[in-house]
Amino acid sequence: MKHISFFPKKNLKLKQVFPKSIIKNNFLVENVKPLISAKSKDLTFFDSIKYKSFAAKSMAGACVTTDSLEKFLPSKIQKILVKNVLYELAKALKKIYPTADIDLPDLNLKKADKKKYKSVKFGNNVLIGKNVKLGNNTIIGSNTILEHNVIIGKNCVLGSGVIIKNTIIGESVVIQDGCKIGQKGFGFIPSKNKNIKFPHIGKVLIEDNVEIASGCTIDRGSIDDTVIGSNTYLDNQVHVAHNVKIGSNCMIAGQVGFAGSSIIGNNVSIGGQAGISGHLKIGNNVKIGGGSGVVKDIDDNQIVMGYPAIPLRDFLKKSK
Repeated sequence: MKHISFFPKKNLKLKQVFPKSIIKNNFLVENVKPLISAKSKDLTFFDSIKYKSFAAKSMAGACVTTDSLEKFLPSKIQKILVKNVLYELAKALKKIYPTADIDLPDLNLKKADKKKYKSVKFGNNVLIGKNVKLGNNTIIGSNTILEHNVIIGKNCVLGSGVIIKNTIIGESVVIQDGCKIGQKGFGFIPSKNKNIKFPHIGKVLIEDNVEIASGCTIDRGSIDDTVIGSNTYLDNQVHVAHNVKIGSNCMIAGQVGFAGSSIIGNNVSIGGQAGISGHLKIGNNVKIGGGSGVVKDIDDNQIVMGYPAIPLRDFLKKSK
């Protein structure tokens, strides 16, 4: 189920996607994937030296990259050389997934069919899209909306006024009132004339026994998926941006914000109103104090505090 796509795809060959590039192997593009998960018929991208270890192991059929980075890719990968990787990737995604750059409302929603979902309990005015799958003994509160193809496991509890799209949810998950899950993230390519929207073709994966408190917002992935690991708890008004991966057994207090593509380890605790910058790696068993601003990677078993976040001992010394 993790491989389900929520967006209609056009069947295009590589030359149709990049008509001005020299293409040696004009294969039919099956998907657009990150470096580490792309296969021989997939398109990927490489825009930062930070990911050179992933580039070296990539199995992609073609990669959008720059002159300075192409040497880090395996020779068998076709290189689509450009000046601005994300700009060209956004244009390619728009061709392959023409509806993924804006969240159009699901116009085929209908009131929940209680005969179809006999073991599910519904509040008033629950709306459900096509091909939604609901596990046994799940409870869904009033005015909640589940858009097309959403999958929800057994024994889940969804509060009132929840909106879920482009999402797969495991078993025994609790999502409290007013949460928004699976919408497009904040992705733009700056331009002098008009900012270019970056299509988001990923989804949200929420594993078993997760609890998400009221008013949280969890964006779907852009190229990769956004993931909330098992037995992780999010307090009220937490924002999780596109491609973020939060591990298992984490405790995230209220109003914490995660910028895109950061990876959070297992058993991590984060105090209220802390902010995690994008493309960071936070290790296992890390504790981050409330109100902290994390702007660089943190190794396993660290306790940090402050802005920028530093080891707790150093923070306490500076505070004296």
